[in-house]
Amino acid sequence: MVKLNPNGTRFVTLPNGYHLWTQTQGQGQIRLMTLHGGPGGTNEVFENFAQELAPYGVRVTRYDQLGSFFSDQPDFSDPANQKRFLNIDYYVDEVENVRQQLGIDHFYLLGQSWGGVLAIEYALKYGEHLKGLILSSMIDNLDEYLVNINKIREKMFSPEDVAYMQQIEARHAFDDAKYQALVSELGEHYLHHAADPQPRHLISTLATPVYHYFQGDNEFVMVGTLKNWDRRADIHRITVPTYLTFGGHETMPLTAAERMAKTIPHATLHVTPNAGHGQMLDNPTDYFSHLGQWLAQTDAKPPLSAN
Repeated sequence: MVKLNPNGTRFVTLPNGYHLWTQTQGQGQIRLMTLHGGPGGTNEVFENFAQELAPYGVRVTRYDQLGSFFSDQPDFSDPANQKRFLNIDYYVDEVENVRQQLGIDHFYLLGQSWGGVLAIEYALKYGEHLKGLILSSMIDNLDEYLVNINKIREKMFSPEDVAYMQQIEARHAFDDAKYQALVSELGEHYLHHAADPQPRHLISTLATPVYHYFQGDNEFVMVGTLKNWDRRADIHRITVPTYLTFGGHETMPLTAAERMAKTIPHATLHVTPNAGHGQMLDNPTDYFSHLGQWLAQTDAKPPLSAN
């Protein structure tokens, strides 16, 4: 019989036959599962979470979603695979499958960006398994995000550059060199606000078929299936303790975060200073100290009444 170290890397087999890369690290009674962004990103933004949260007794599980770098990658050029897998319901049920395969229950779920979409949906569908929810740089709808990110573009760039970008987008000529340079400038200022904190690879690790299907070509162009996602009318039904954390210099509108903090019954809002969308990379000292304290304090309290 094969006996695996409870801490370490493990591939889990889903009911659909595909395999996902997972890793669990850390010691302690607090169980935390993380959901990466993208869509089509990777788990690597969470590589140091167990180390950073060790003082608070947190055991961290992270994984790559289906189609992402270390996990199986279906042929998404197949329309049948697109219909079967490229939808929010599939990825929410995938979270539940991973939870079951790894034997995790009464846990905290952290969703970063796109992962926050999945975390909100999981809390609404499978909330009985959660002790708490953490939304990291994600609001409850895409409309307010699109308005905000285009306001950022108008503030950052000249009217001529904005008009140029809009012309490129109208023609879907996204490979244009000047356009790509302007999009990269946005990323360096708002997605990753610090000088150079983001993980680097020699090749791109983004699962572009997943990203393009849900999102579009880049952060400005929300033409994918995710564009109409909106849970503003439902987040009041999230009854577990909820921690909302946003960068002070980020792509998500803080006005929406403040509204969410008032709407979700047991919510706490924290704004990480000097940080963009990748808060944990831009200002890790602030991000992890406040997250760790919230986890420890919340876990020490009696469970909230279901009523």
